[in-house]
Formats: sequence, C-alpha cells, structure tokens
Amino acid sequence: MSGQSTRGVYIVANEKVGENAIALLASLRRHDPHVPVFMIPFNDDYQPLFQKLQSLYQVQLFPDLPFLATFTQKISEIFPRDFLALPNKMRKLAAWFGPLDEFLYIDTDILFFEPVSDTLAYLNQADFICCDYHFKGRQLKDVFSPSVIERGIFPENIINSVFNSGLWGAKKGTITLEQMYQRLEECAQNRDYFDFSGGTTDQPIMNYLVLNSIDKRLNITQVNPNEPGSWGGMKHFVTRDQALYDGDTRLRYLHWAGTPMGPGGPYRDLWEHYRYLDEPDARKPAGDQGVTVTSQPMNRLKQVIRRFTQRMKK
Repeated sequence: MSGQSTRGVYIVANEKVGENAIALLASLRRHDPHVPVFMIPFNDDYQPLFQKLQSLYQVQLFPDLPFLATFTQKISEIFPRDFLALPNKMRKLAAWFGPLDEFLYIDTDILFFEPVSDTLAYLNQADFICCDYHFKGRQLKDVFSPSVIERGIFPENIINSVFNSGLWGAKKGTITLEQMYQRLEECAQNRDYFDFSGGTTDQPIMNYLVLNSIDKRLNITQVNPNEPGSWGGMKHFVTRDQALYDGDTRLRYLHWAGTPMGPGGPYRDLWEHYRYLDEPDARKPAGDQGVTVTSQPMNRLKQVIRRFTQRMKK
C-alpha cells in the first residue's frame, strides 16, 4: 500500500438498524479510534442516524450520493422485481467506487473486539479478504445451487471459496463499474445458479461477482490456524473484558447473522454494553422496547466529557 492510499470501513445503514449501527461503531472506536468510517445510506431514512454517528464516532457520509442513486436505479433495471428480496442491500457494492483505496465492509449486526486495522492488514496479501467458516459449515447453502457444479459453472472446489457477505474487504479498482454491471446481468439471467431459500439477497450475488472477477482472494480462517469462530448462534463463547473468547482465544468479531438480537437473545448483555457505552442516558427502562434510536433526549455536555475522558485513558 502506497503512502497515499487510504484504508477504512464502510457500513450500510438507516434508522431501522440505527441501534445496531451505534453498537458496532462503539466497538470499532474502542479498539480503533481513528480508522476512517463511511456510511452508505440504505435509503433516504438515514439523516438523524448519520448525524448521531458523525457526532459520536466521526463517521463520514458516502460522498457521491448521486452515484449511489444512479447505481441503485441500475440495479432495479438489471434485476426483475421478484429477484432480490431487498434490492437496496446491493448498495454495499458501491464500496468499490467510494473514496477508500482499501476497505472493509461490515454489516451492522456485528461487534468488533480488536482493531479493525488488523483485519485490513490482510489486504497486503490479497485483493479480496473475508473471515468466516461458511465454506466449512453451510458450504453452498445460501450461496449457490448444486447445479453450478453439476453444470461446470464452477469447479467442485469452489466450496472452499464461498463466503458470508456480512464482512469482507477489497481494493478499489479490482472490479470496474462496467465489469460489475456485466456480472450482475449474468446473475439476473441465471436465477437457477443461486440459493435464495434462506432469505438472502446480496450474498449469492456477491459470491458470483467476486469469485468470477477477483483471483487473489484470502479467507483469514484458512491462513490463520487459530482463528476462532464468529457466528452469534454458537453458544460456547465466554464474555471477558467486554469481548468474547473461544477458550483462551479472543474473537476477532461476532456476527449475529440471522440469530435473534433482541432481549433474551445470545450475547445480548454484550451488545447492550456497546450500544450504551457512549450514550448511557439512552438506555431504555426495563420492559420498554419501543423507543427508536432518535427519540431519546441527549445530554451533549455529558457525551463530550465522557468521550474526552475515555480518550485520555487510551
């Protein structure tokens, strides 16, 4: 990476996932206070959340909203209306055309327990990175139908390359906009390649796009023999020091990935720790789960003092 290159993080968010976005950013900033973070709006309902994330965590807005609108319109033209469950989830693909030279995309139902820069560093070794065990657990499920192997679309060992689309990283320029549109057209014309039975939207498309376009890929779990799991549905992780451990190994991150996140769900106490770490006055009274992210009163002075105190301790 040259001295002029920039590394950072993209998220896609709106008000609906605002609580999760705050928890994610609190965990990112605890371990990596200065890494650039850009928010790609999921739709037009994002401004109050963005203002809060900007104030608390120095999040920046994806700078080319006209491009994002054009890209979203192009997606709607490429795919039939009944093809994608949530078409705006495809906005994460705009990360290839944002300001960061090397980036990590992170879904909002994730918490990080180490500097995100450590994960970004794996882009020194590859043009695309991921960090999950989808290839070992679910294999082709929620990605491709078995026909892609039976018909020779992909070789049989493609199973070892599939990935979860909730956390991945890449280098800008590894896919051009023209190449992306071409691959998306191929997807739209071959619905039978994909397994959407689990309700996924972007994951099958992402896998087809990346596996056909980027040769130099790396799954951190396949090069780091001590890499722990990360799925929120695994019940054996232990909480210590506001992080999760698999035995003595600290998790890189936790991804709920379809696992219930509400009260009573797995690792809820840890999520609440990060959600209210920098905004304790926003914690809802016991039994009150109906208040939205922007409806709680904010004490600006307390927040400034709290953030300053935390930074002084680092």
